[in-house]
Amino acid sequence: MIVAKQKPLEEITKMLEGYQRVLILGCGTCVAVCFAGGEREVGILASSLRMADKISGKNRLFREHTVERQCEWEFLDDLNEQVKEVNAILSLGCGVGVQAVAERFPDIPVLPGLNTLFMGMPVQEGVFAERCVGCGDCMLDRTGGICPIARCPKGLVNGPCGGYRDGKCEVDPTRDCTWIQIYERLKKVGRLDILYTPQPLKDYSKMGHPRSIIL
Repeated sequence: MIVAKQKPLEEITKMLEGYQRVLILGCGTCVAVCFAGGEREVGILASSLRMADKISGKNRLFREHTVERQCEWEFLDDLNEQVKEVNAILSLGCGVGVQAVAERFPDIPVLPGLNTLFMGMPVQEGVFAERCVGCGDCMLDRTGGICPIARCPKGLVNGPCGGYRDGKCEVDPTRDCTWIQIYERLKKVGRLDILYTPQPLKDYSKMGHPRSIIL
């Protein structure tokens, strides 16, 4: 899932200067799971903005709506009438969602209310960890299902490096060394033989932008 974090209220308030009628648009998928842009977060942000306006003497209109997914136009079609009534959309979707809404409604400013961080997973309640960078050349079959590109601060394809100590990463001593984890996983599944074959350098040309896929 895509993990994002809501921008500070001060930054959002500054972004909305000059707009009198704003649609705060949430996304019910990834950013809802990570408590950044779902229906609940839309309501909280709208209340905060209304309260800030009351204190400053402004009288702006904030509408609230959440779609299932902002990244697919079919879920945006029911916004046609609401968009006609506002002069800006504040998207609480990931960067892809913001751009999808902007493409679908090119005649109105679409502003990002979130900072998109990474693709990750919930490792415990309220804690999300990066697990994939979308490199386009997956090597998880050779690393025991643990991605060194996303999880090793150095992105090493052959490890561990010489700087780890007592199983900890030299870049961040609070973290377990990813390559020690890979070793232990391969040992458990009886595939330590994989480590005897050095992996070629990563072909980062496959991460060239912009990328697309035709099915």
